[in-house]
Amino acid sequence: MSEDKRPVTKDDIFNIQSVTNPKWSPDGKGVVFVKNHIDKEEDKYISNLFYFDKTTAEVNQWTYGESKNFQPKWSPDGNKVAFLSTREKKSQLHVLPLIGGEAQQITTCPNGVNDFEWSPDGKRIAFQALLNAEEGFDELKKEEKEDDKKDKVRVITKMKYKADGVGFVEDQEQQIGIVDITSREIAQLTDNGHSYALLSWSPDGKTLVFTGDEAENKDFSFSADLFLYDVESRERTTIDTEKGYVSDAKWSPDGSKLAFIFHGLVYKNASHPDIYILDRESGETTNVTDQLDLPVGDFTAGDIQQGAQLPGIVWLDDESFYFPVSEYGNVVLYQGNTWGKLRRVWNEKHHMYGFDVDVKTKEVAAVVSTTTSPGELYLFDTDQQACRKVTDFNGKWLRNTKLSEPEDFILRSVDSWDVHGWVMKPVDFVEGEKYPLIYQVHGGPHAMYGNTFFHEMQLLAAQGYVVAYVNPRGSHSYHQEFVNAVRGDYGGNDYVDVMNGLDYLLEAYDFIDGERLGLTGGSYGGFMTNWIVGHTDRFKAAVTQRCISNWISFYGVSDIGYYFSEWQIQADLHDFEKLWKHSPLAYVDNMETPLLIIHSENDLRCPIEQSEQLFIALKRQEKDTEFVRIPDADHNLSRTGKPSLRLERLQHLMRWFEEKL
Repeated sequence: MSEDKRPVTKDDIFNIQSVTNPKWSPDGKGVVFVKNHIDKEEDKYISNLFYFDKTTAEVNQWTYGESKNFQPKWSPDGNKVAFLSTREKKSQLHVLPLIGGEAQQITTCPNGVNDFEWSPDGKRIAFQALLNAEEGFDELKKEEKEDDKKDKVRVITKMKYKADGVGFVEDQEQQIGIVDITSREIAQLTDNGHSYALLSWSPDGKTLVFTGDEAENKDFSFSADLFLYDVESRERTTIDTEKGYVSDAKWSPDGSKLAFIFHGLVYKNASHPDIYILDRESGETTNVTDQLDLPVGDFTAGDIQQGAQLPGIVWLDDESFYFPVSEYGNVVLYQGNTWGKLRRVWNEKHHMYGFDVDVKTKEVAAVVSTTTSPGELYLFDTDQQACRKVTDFNGKWLRNTKLSEPEDFILRSVDSWDVHGWVMKPVDFVEGEKYPLIYQVHGGPHAMYGNTFFHEMQLLAAQGYVVAYVNPRGSHSYHQEFVNAVRGDYGGNDYVDVMNGLDYLLEAYDFIDGERLGLTGGSYGGFMTNWIVGHTDRFKAAVTQRCISNWISFYGVSDIGYYFSEWQIQADLHDFEKLWKHSPLAYVDNMETPLLIIHSENDLRCPIEQSEQLFIALKRQEKDTEFVRIPDADHNLSRTGKPSLRLERLQHLMRWFEEKL
């Protein structure tokens, strides 16, 4: 390692760039994609469209400015690119003509546009937007008067009345419309009273696919119907599915089949997503991934990729398609067909978080991260199994920065199940010396650590710590029984998996100082941090973030509390005993580990009262604890929060471990 390289710093979030959302041009001559970065002075995220020209191998910037320009999609003839932009604060639909000229704003939706799809004739765009009651698609909100800025009295009638990162949502619904890109005229396809999600447009332009939850009592509805909507007659057909929802749907090129990602509820939110195929002629649906026993999609925890959208399905021809799978800590590419034959196409130790396929050459354009690369655009030849990197936005930074390369390991835990983990040496590691350990637990619990770049992990390794992290039962990218096993057993065998991981690390790596062990985690990882320090004093210091401490109060204060508790703890308010048994707060008498508590004040997923209770309980017993309250931030602070506040969080994390370890 070159001596002139420097270690990672917390300010490197401003140097690391994120490449996302690649889309092949219809003629296969190039790829449009998004590059994201963080502006330190403006304290905000900026994204713009770029284009890789396959013929010249040049990368050119297509949009500029200090806004977010994202989610590009080619017009069918390849002469235009539509995208969303926050130039007018709310994300509106824009169309960029490739013959030259400025991008034209197409919509003026009061709350912005969330998603869209080109019509096959390229004359219209179907889109999805959030509307409040009595609002229309084509009216921008007027400037708020001072009186309108005052807090209003709210009369709440539904349990699903708030959402983390959004706020109050009782009167808000997602609606679908079609806009003529020439006249700007808009036709609203869905009715107020329910929310809908746009999926795709059929190749003949006659049918739109979308989902909608039209249950009368949505408090107890966790499914959405799948609709085929006839654009001309305005009639729709409901496709029969089991209870659950669809997150992606794509038509085969000839329009005879519809492939869609289905999230069933057999194991509630622990269920593996599958791919179903609808035969348009017969009306029958078939699960073509039921033998895979791995989840379709990306469940990787990370803190670098901004605004990434990973397609669920990309058709190659009328019978076969590509799709992503979370597999043993990786996100890899599979090929499937309409009769259920599956094979891996691209299987590396990496995190593929966006891709598209040139159907003529079967060449894959993908954005890929590894444990030592934040992510770049790659072209992958499926026939030759050859891969080449075509962007190098992070190259200069990587060449000047010391990194620690994680080493993965597998240990045998309870039920003879393997538990997968990673360990990172300090960047200035010296053989024969002992180093303190910081042990990380991810959230979810149905997320996963994987072979992706993680700034926080590299920062801690740069500070002289060994960093380790594992995927205990409940984590995705493993078999369905493994993912489901945490439900009803929080603090049981998941805790044993985590502690078995610690025992493995101490036995396998003699450079870890067993007297200087640190622990941290957020969300479910915050719950597990609290649980661990209430059941063992092996750790010398711990930091709990956006945590859960009391399942009884969580039931009523979280935006998902009542059903999440019933699904995950498998107890409701009739079973205080079980809710309390699984609550870390019940074991506060046993907590001797110095504990830093970090929580965002606008967190509606794990509300800050969870940390308030824990802090007061610890202070009442004069335990060693501090409480860091972060304003203007929600549950996603560490990933997408305001950059300056992300730095503040990292500073307190490092400070606590430096003081205690």
